[in-house]
Amino acid sequence: MPDLSSLMTFDTLVSFLALTFLEVVLGVDNIVFVALAADTLPPKDRGRGRLLGLWLAMGLRVLMLLGIVWITKLETVLFTLPNGPFSVKDAVLAGGGLFLLYKASTEIHDELEPAAKHARRKVSAPQQQARFWAVVLEIGVINIVFSLDSVITAVGMSGQIPVMVGAVVVATLMMMVAAAPVARFIERRPSAKVLALSFILLIGMALIAEGTGFHVPRGYVYFAMGFSLFVEMLNTFRRRSHPHG
Repeated sequence: MPDLSSLMTFDTLVSFLALTFLEVVLGVDNIVFVALAADTLPPKDRGRGRLLGLWLAMGLRVLMLLGIVWITKLETVLFTLPNGPFSVKDAVLAGGGLFLLYKASTEIHDELEPAAKHARRKVSAPQQQARFWAVVLEIGVINIVFSLDSVITAVGMSGQIPVMVGAVVVATLMMMVAAAPVARFIERRPSAKVLALSFILLIGMALIAEGTGFHVPRGYVYFAMGFSLFVEMLNTFRRRSHPHG
């Protein structure tokens, strides 16, 4: 049982706020994926799918933090590439990146081929239920890939389990609040959905690069996402101002 007096200090508060901020910032790309993954479900199931997926993700991240010894083994080197060692963590990042490339490519194909999209979503009730839980699992597992760096950083920044778990819980609750508006924005604008899928492709490539030893600063990725979103907002404003232009 941790000493409560050690948690009620200024240093602990600063550590908690810093970790929460880190979790929120690194969760921006995850919010986009959550919105897109849930969009493949029937409208009545999307909200529940997002929430269950994020609750699962939070549980998995807390378990990771509780298994700090296991986290340290992520740095175990599997083999060496020409540009450096390839660890368990690198394998997880590269595998997650490949999945995101597959997921985004499939969804972009469905957006460009409406018949294929309709055929894929026209399934029986048991298949819909299976699809629902598959999406929940996708959201939970991919959240781990997205948050891997922040979890490892949290272990390095704070040795106090309650502080790390608290930061994860607060950040996940904030993501739950933000995911619904992002999803509604994407659902109302077909062009925004293609743009979001392009973000997922970009993030997938960044994860693969990271896993194979080529560091891509997150700031570059977020700047590209922010600039593209700004252009999309300008186009939306123009269409509203000149509906027949």
